[in-house]
Amino acid sequence: MRIIELVSEMQQLADQWRRQGKRIGFIPTMGFLHEGHLALMREAKNRADVVAVSVFVNPTQFGPNEDFERYPRDMQRDVRLCTDVGVDVIFAPSVPEMYPEGFQTGIEVSKVTIPLCGRSRPGHFVGVATVVTKLFNSVKPHLAIFGQKDYQQWVVIRRMVQDLNMDIEVVGHPTVREPDGLAMSSRNSYLSPDERQVALRLSRSLKAAQDLVDRGETGGEVILEKVRDILDSGGGLRIDYVQLCHPDTLEEAPRVDEPAVLLLAAFVGKTRLIDNCVLRPGK
Repeated sequence: MRIIELVSEMQQLADQWRRQGKRIGFIPTMGFLHEGHLALMREAKNRADVVAVSVFVNPTQFGPNEDFERYPRDMQRDVRLCTDVGVDVIFAPSVPEMYPEGFQTGIEVSKVTIPLCGRSRPGHFVGVATVVTKLFNSVKPHLAIFGQKDYQQWVVIRRMVQDLNMDIEVVGHPTVREPDGLAMSSRNSYLSPDERQVALRLSRSLKAAQDLVDRGETGGEVILEKVRDILDSGGGLRIDYVQLCHPDTLEEAPRVDEPAVLLLAAFVGKTRLIDNCVLRPGK
């Protein structure tokens, strides 16, 4: 497995692969890899001839009071995990390589970035869309796989790729969970044992919502009230948002007469966690 730090070198390798007729699969990450990331890599290996993984903690998607400096990093472990899965190349550029002096361009996707994390984290999705575009231009993939745990991000990238006529297939992979139900996230490492128990309310509330829908409930406010009640029970958690949305447009869904995505974000201690599930009536 190769580790590449320069955009030009990554582009040259991608061009070589393309000349050889190889289908390139790509997983963008911020490193500190876990089983959720590895599942994306395995899926890419099933769908592509060669697989590239980027490891880059992108400063432009962090707000001024967020956790860029303390975001967990362990490149040595990341290399070992990628090697074990059979990744062909890790693209690990530096911040100056991605954002050289004088950089002044951003990619803004409008409507689908307004609600949810877009409201809570101003500027976040400009940073996401811009860095993903730069990574796409460096790795030149045919296929990119994103975890649906970051559901809004997946919707934003799909919208961007469609709007800008990027010749890339964007695939969403179902959320990978710990045995206790907690959605896998690099930020889970911030949680103390007690906080981790509190964090389980996120997945528990999603299951309760689907149970309501399975029993025939379609009223959005009834479902959201149940979710809020579970999240608020016992203290130690502060809700950022709980919302039902259309799966593609992220417009608010007042009812679950057809599939709707339930998205939530909450602070457990100082750690902000997100989770979601698609509620399907008549399941």
